[in-house]
Amino acid sequence: MAKKVVASLKKIDGKNFAKVIRTVRSEKTGAYTFKEEIVPAELVKDTLAKK
Repeated sequence: MAKKVVASLKKIDGKNFAKVIRTVRSEKTGAYTFKEEIVPAELVKDTLAKK
């Protein structure tokens, strides 16, 4: 499935997108979950800087 998502992010439209996957720890259980976002390539660093 990841191949299809990555392939669909590379369009000829001129805008490049990136899939950002972050780990988030639950305060309640202590378990880790993954949060996925698709953002424009220019905003990757800004997205990763958020908490």
